[in-house]
Amino acid sequence: MNNKSTDPIIRIRNLVFRRGGRAILDGVDMDIPRGSMVAIMGPSGVGKTTVLRLISGQLQPQAGTIEVNGKNVSAMSRRSLQTFRKGIGVLLQNGALFTDLTVFENVATPLREHTDLPEPLVRRLVMSKLHSVGLGGTEELMPDELSGGMSRRVALARAVVMDPAIMLYDEPMTGLDPIAISTIGRLMRETNDALGLTSIVVTHNVAQMRKLVDYCYILAGAKIAGEGRPDDLVNSDNPAVDQFMNGRIDGPIPFHYDTSPSGWNLLS
Repeated sequence: MNNKSTDPIIRIRNLVFRRGGRAILDGVDMDIPRGSMVAIMGPSGVGKTTVLRLISGQLQPQAGTIEVNGKNVSAMSRRSLQTFRKGIGVLLQNGALFTDLTVFENVATPLREHTDLPEPLVRRLVMSKLHSVGLGGTEELMPDELSGGMSRRVALARAVVMDPAIMLYDEPMTGLDPIAISTIGRLMRETNDALGLTSIVVTHNVAQMRKLVDYCYILAGAKIAGEGRPDDLVNSDNPAVDQFMNGRIDGPIPFHYDTSPSGWNLLS
């Protein structure tokens, strides 16, 4: 995995999550090595974002464990969970900037909410992060003055301003033009490696993930359909993995939503 440590900072075992009697995740295992970038991919509605919410403790599994640095997230107290989340940065697909705040104030918000740092240090940290994403000089702009790609870069600066150990990306390239997609992808990789982060990326973008991440998990039918390096998965013998990675119409992954409680049988 790109010469990163194989020590998993996140260890997921036999994870089960149901909603309305439907199995979203059923016996899922994952290891996320420290310092790596790992993609969680698969068709829409298979639980990719649910995995991120379970990792951050926003949701509780019905069974199984998620351990981060050896600590079971679902067993944490409310206070411990609040402290734990300070070490996690999140970038949502639309950036989710505060529309009535300047770029500077958007990036400064986590520091103001969670620390008592003096204003000169807050300013130094914010400007440092803005420069790192190529947006020095934009600090007084409002979000409606930014392009989509610039907004996403401001959101990235805000997500890493607290120097988190873990970054969670939920469809970070949705709605961007090809140049902005390449720019955001490069910044994600550079930020991960420069700051020694561990990043998990939920995405449909197969082409970009082949360039960006060290390892992929493919979710389908509430299970792990396949895992491995992106280039290896493109040539997988598994029909579901091959169908998703190569965009094939025909295969075991259905086009129509299955309303049966157990979902569809991936490997039948």
